[in-house]
Amino acid sequence: MASNGKVHTVTDETFEAQVKESDTLTLVDFWAEWCGPCKMIAPTVDELAHEYEGRLKVCKVDVDENQRTAQQYAVRSIPSLLFFKDGKVVETVVGAVRKQRLEEVIEAHI
Repeated sequence: MASNGKVHTVTDETFEAQVKESDTLTLVDFWAEWCGPCKMIAPTVDELAHEYEGRLKVCKVDVDENQRTAQQYAVRSIPSLLFFKDGKVVETVVGAVRKQRLEEVIEAHI
């Protein structure tokens, strides 16, 4: 499994084990290589992975390569950031939002 520092790359095959079975709050960034806003928010997602290490798991799903998972969670626009707790989506944030917005969501669910 590829990992960029503390950010895990997740596929259709590994999603269940990496995200749904995780016992920590998990942020899943649904993105694509061609998506400008995805590239804009990527450094923020990386920062959160480091700042909340041990309390937050951060994963990325490339929607072009993993369409089954994207469809399963009705991801229609990207970036879509889904927060999972105990295997269920507890919050969804769509678009390249400010870091403070993501921190508020994380703090509310940790």
